[in-house]
Amino acid sequence: MRYSLSHQKLQLVLAAQGLSSSSAAAIDKLFGGADGYYWYGTLRDLCPAGKTLVWEDQYAMVKAIQAHENATAAEDEMPPQVPTAAHIAAISKLLGNPL
Repeated sequence: MRYSLSHQKLQLVLAAQGLSSSSAAAIDKLFGGADGYYWYGTLRDLCPAGKTLVWEDQYAMVKAIQAHENATAAEDEMPPQVPTAAHIAAISKLLGNPL
C-alpha cells in the first residue's frame, strides 16, 4: 500500500472526524493515543505546505517520519521520540492510499 501526506490530507482527516487543529485530546486519540498530537504536529512539519509526500510502503513512511524527528530533535538538542506501534498503526490507517 502507498501512503501520502499533505497539509490538505491532514485537514481532511480532521474534518472527517469533526475536529479542528486545536482539538488536542481528540487528535491524541485519532493519532494513536498519548502523544498522538505530537505526531500530528510532526507530520505537519515534515510536509512542506502545498506539497504532497508519497511513500511506497509503511516502512519508507515510518523511516521518513523518524528521520525528520531525529533531525529536529538534534536541532533542539533533545533526544528524539519514537512513535509507538499504536501511533504507527493510526498514522498508517490515516495516510494509507488503497491501490
